[in-house]
Amino acid sequence: MELKDFDSSDPVAWCGGCGNFGMQAALKTALVKLGKKPQELLLVSGIGQAAKMPHYINANFFNGLHGRALPAAAAAKIANRGLTVIVTTGDGDCYGEGGNHFLHNIRRNVDMTVIVHDNQIYGLTKGQASPTSEPGMKTKIQPGGVILAPFPPLEAALALGCGFVARGYAAEKEHLAELILAGIAHKGFSLIDVFQPCKTFNKLNTFEWYAQRVYKVGPEHDPSNKAAAQALAAEKEKLPIGIIYKKERPSYGELSGLDGMEPLADSDIGNIDISPVLADFR
Repeated sequence: MELKDFDSSDPVAWCGGCGNFGMQAALKTALVKLGKKPQELLLVSGIGQAAKMPHYINANFFNGLHGRALPAAAAAKIANRGLTVIVTTGDGDCYGEGGNHFLHNIRRNVDMTVIVHDNQIYGLTKGQASPTSEPGMKTKIQPGGVILAPFPPLEAALALGCGFVARGYAAEKEHLAELILAGIAHKGFSLIDVFQPCKTFNKLNTFEWYAQRVYKVGPEHDPSNKAAAQALAAEKEKLPIGIIYKKERPSYGELSGLDGMEPLADSDIGNIDISPVLADFR
């Protein structure tokens, strides 16, 4: 596969200089290295600027309701285990409206990779604070500044037992591509939270701001050490990127027995009579 195989003809509606472009390049690079055809992939999203990503990559995709990307992705993976399922979602979409699904899909541990475009703002709806906005950030809706502490996605995921927790940065495209590949290779729910500067509405967390704080996790870090992972996730002055935690645990397919059954997508449904079901609606 080549990069052009994943090119889409849809016009891009992101602002110039948006961090989403770096994430798009990283995702396409990862898909090329993965070696799967577009029809073997499914990109799932909710609503928001991040949710436009599947429109700009040539693959199967599903756009759901705001905050509802994860249950749709889980259902698709359960029904068709041959698909590589990737969710592209925003910090508001995943940690705000979709917070309940975030919690329970980590518990279920369905085999999918969740890439969160964490720009610390609601971009599509013109700049109100999101769950991950910094305290003191002033917006049109919070003119006196954000007063709440931000939601800590990595710490929350670790506390819930997520088996793959990573953080990337949109400006580090090759590094992010490798994180995406590692997340896909991990069997179970993989979270990759990505710092993605919004040049239009977030004037605080800029590329320059991140350049002074982001650093790559070194080889001395043992990602199987949960205490070490928790310490990294809790850092606030400097912001580590890389694989924070990685440990296999039984996936939903294994626990439920579905992995030993024929996938629904491969079942012969040609001779199924649904007229008794339809009769109930008359």
